[in-house]
Amino acid sequence: MTTWFHSWRAAVRIARRDAWRSKGRSFLVLAMIALPILGVSALDLTLRSAELTPAQRVERTLGAADARFSDARTGGVAILQDPEGEQNTPAGDYYSPGTSWPDGPTDVTKSIPAGSTVLTDSSGTAKLTTTHGLLQTEVRELAAADPLTRGIMRLQEGRFPEKNDEIAATTRFLESSGLSVGSTLTARGFDRTYVISGSYELPSDLTAQQVNALPGAFLAPYAKAVEKAGLPKPDVSTTYLVKKAGGFTWNMVQAINVKGVLVTSRVVVLDPPADSEVPLYQRKDWAKNSGGADAAALAAVGTVVGLAMLEICLLAGPAFAVGARRSRRQLGLVGANGGARSHIRAIVLSGGLVIGVAAALVGIVLALVLTFALRPLLEDYVGQRFGGFTVRPLELLAIAALAVLTGLLSAVIPAVTASRQTVLASLTGRRGVRRSNRVLPLIGFGAVLLGAAIALYGSVVSDQFVLVAGGSAIAELGVVAMTPALVGLFGRASRWLPLSPRLALRDAVRNRGRTAPAVAAVLAAVAGTVAVSTYAASRDAQSLAEYRASLPYGAGAALVTEEGGRDVPAVRDAVQRTLPVDVRADVFRIVVGKPGCAPYGEGEGCGRFDVVIPPANECPLWAVAPDGSDVVEKYTKEQRRALAKDWRCLSHDGNGLYVEEGLLVADAPLLKVLGIDDPDAAKALADGKLLSFHRPQVDRNGTVGIKLITDPKAADRAVEQNKPVPGELKSFPAYQVPGSPDSYGVESVLSPAAAKAAGLTTVPLGAVFSTDRMPSSEQRQRLDAEIAKLGSNVELTVEQGWVDENGLVLLALTVFAGLVTIGAAGIATGLAQADAEADLKTLAAVGAPPRVRRMLSGFQCGVVAAMGVVLGSAAGVLPAVGLRLTEEREQMRSYQEALDQGWVGVGDAPPYVPIVVPWETLAALLVAVPLGAALLAALVTRSRGALARRAAH
Repeated sequence: MTTWFHSWRAAVRIARRDAWRSKGRSFLVLAMIALPILGVSALDLTLRSAELTPAQRVERTLGAADARFSDARTGGVAILQDPEGEQNTPAGDYYSPGTSWPDGPTDVTKSIPAGSTVLTDSSGTAKLTTTHGLLQTEVRELAAADPLTRGIMRLQEGRFPEKNDEIAATTRFLESSGLSVGSTLTARGFDRTYVISGSYELPSDLTAQQVNALPGAFLAPYAKAVEKAGLPKPDVSTTYLVKKAGGFTWNMVQAINVKGVLVTSRVVVLDPPADSEVPLYQRKDWAKNSGGADAAALAAVGTVVGLAMLEICLLAGPAFAVGARRSRRQLGLVGANGGARSHIRAIVLSGGLVIGVAAALVGIVLALVLTFALRPLLEDYVGQRFGGFTVRPLELLAIAALAVLTGLLSAVIPAVTASRQTVLASLTGRRGVRRSNRVLPLIGFGAVLLGAAIALYGSVVSDQFVLVAGGSAIAELGVVAMTPALVGLFGRASRWLPLSPRLALRDAVRNRGRTAPAVAAVLAAVAGTVAVSTYAASRDAQSLAEYRASLPYGAGAALVTEEGGRDVPAVRDAVQRTLPVDVRADVFRIVVGKPGCAPYGEGEGCGRFDVVIPPANECPLWAVAPDGSDVVEKYTKEQRRALAKDWRCLSHDGNGLYVEEGLLVADAPLLKVLGIDDPDAAKALADGKLLSFHRPQVDRNGTVGIKLITDPKAADRAVEQNKPVPGELKSFPAYQVPGSPDSYGVESVLSPAAAKAAGLTTVPLGAVFSTDRMPSSEQRQRLDAEIAKLGSNVELTVEQGWVDENGLVLLALTVFAGLVTIGAAGIATGLAQADAEADLKTLAAVGAPPRVRRMLSGFQCGVVAAMGVVLGSAAGVLPAVGLRLTEEREQMRSYQEALDQGWVGVGDAPPYVPIVVPWETLAALLVAVPLGAALLAALVTRSRGALARRAAH
């Protein structure tokens, strides 16, 4: 034991001195290992620091209160909830056909125990004036200065409101609005002025744009002002912070749930009950996260870490081989003085140990320093304040162990190779000839066959992506193991090459021990790049084939559905001024109830309208049975497939404008913008007819019915009970546009005059416009700035056609693979120069010009890069093809199931899953990268070698 310890201590000392002597090479290997360690350690520190403890989460949610009471919106019906108070569902069975889902407010105050301390916490929205215009902002009414709220908001400057004419604002709101503490602000349509008394932040949401007022100081009077202007008052949600002696136990929470109230309890969150005691988790229709996704994520992380370690080992291995080769005389002296082969191996392995330990220390220390120093920036990026600076020593030790293990693994092959050299060869500098290992290529070939078989099974028989990925990884490792043999095959091409590349290729083949690791490193990096590039290019081709334009190319739409279209004239004017508009069609929408009502009957005193489908035109597959059962079950698969192609069952694919019931109120310019060239359609619209692009809505009399529903809740109940929907029916003569023109989501068009004549109330919706050229980025930015001043929620669309979103990713991958290739080839070239110094002197002695040295160095680097790129390109295609075949089987199976259910119509094409090879990326890798590596190596190589001292014999 003592002998072993002393021998390793001596080996470590020798390795440490050698590393210090060769600072450049040591720094290179240390950087390769330390950079990933720095990234992983910083990520671990950031995630752990951002991970809040239950106590910290409770403090940010409840402050100093014991519970938060919320309305579950079930109309007082009993609910079941999880211990955290984040999920809930009605306790009864409301999934049966014909059963109405409970909905409606609950009086939460009746469930609060007597004698409790209560604070209201209400939230709504308002458009507040800023230095730039208007900004839609959350308004929160909470007595933030009360000790009960401590921890929910953190005061940054000034103080929280103490008067009804004061508000505080988040720092993000002040940054966006251009205001500051002491400024005044008002709300649109509200005559009260408020003074900003302070700024604060929400620790769990640093991006929140919010203002805080005292309870009753803003939302109630603002709602009255808005209603007075004829607009629906904003929705306000109210919760209650409750403090009670002893808190609220799980049994108390369940008792309160019976009243339809959701409770977040401090006691329950800090000491949650077992899953068996949570009724919500016992329901058959409720699935709790089983952790399968976490296991898959861990497997993916493990695979990435393993491949990263392999890549580092392949890159660092030749560097250790360079050190061992340059220290062969020193190692020979160790053997000459009685050192065994194990001592030689220990010295070279100690080099990996020293570099690994140093890389671990440097990476982790830098991660600690940088994470601590950059904590404010990291918190802003994450969007929440950390609970603290959390350091988990065991996790950092595990990361450090990875660094040490990577260093040791990188030095294993150089250590074994150095120990096999004889003492005489080491001292004289002679290179013995050693036959290559014949077992390793056979093992690699078997791994290639096994991996390919697994990937093929996963892509053709099974639907498991894991099998494809795992099989591809095994096959890639097999190719890495076969690299020495494959390098030998490349050598047969040397007979057709000129002198310098022939010497470079033969030298690479003759010294496979140093060539193979570098080629394997390039292979691994290029294979990953080619796999991702092929997959991304294939997905792009599929995305392009499946792309459906929302409007004709260059056309656009700017729609506003809030506040009865109050800002629509300003939006139309901004569009006209900033964009190269050719034709502009002003569009309107039908409103039922107050003029300021939102679409689909949202808001108090608001209704909606339905475009009626005549019973004779209803799709049999979509009908509702009197007992609420699914009528699809009574048809066979063949009948469903046939009915799916029936014209009554045709539906739009969902692309284009998303407007209520697909109906727009507009004049003929809309047809020109949509690219519909039909004079009869324009004439029918001018004559007061309704244009129909959806055949099922036209009855046998050639009319279309629009039902005005003033009571949406009664209409919903009627639908659930399979009864006629109450409402006033308006009928319009219709013109069915012939053929199947693309109307981009619009199913009906009615002229404003016809709508007015029928007694329909319409409000401005926005504008749909065509352009004479594609708007530039600057024009879009100016329009966005104009709209931002209005503070309105504008749905802005400009059709630019299909956009390649993966182009930058492919470029980044190509650059990454190129850098790795140049780095690995450069390391191999350095090792080759150390080995070939005698040959270069011989060439110089026989009259070779100095440029031969540069050319030989360049070709040595280019040969390694070319071999690795060629092998990596071939190996990288397999996983991409396997994944695409798996996706094709999945999508085709889903398509066939949809056909059997009658969900696929005549216009739905089978899935198109192409396999596309990214030739541009391959060309850059196969040509540009090796050529660049060769030129770079030639440029940095000296034409004349250093003078060597005469060796004593």
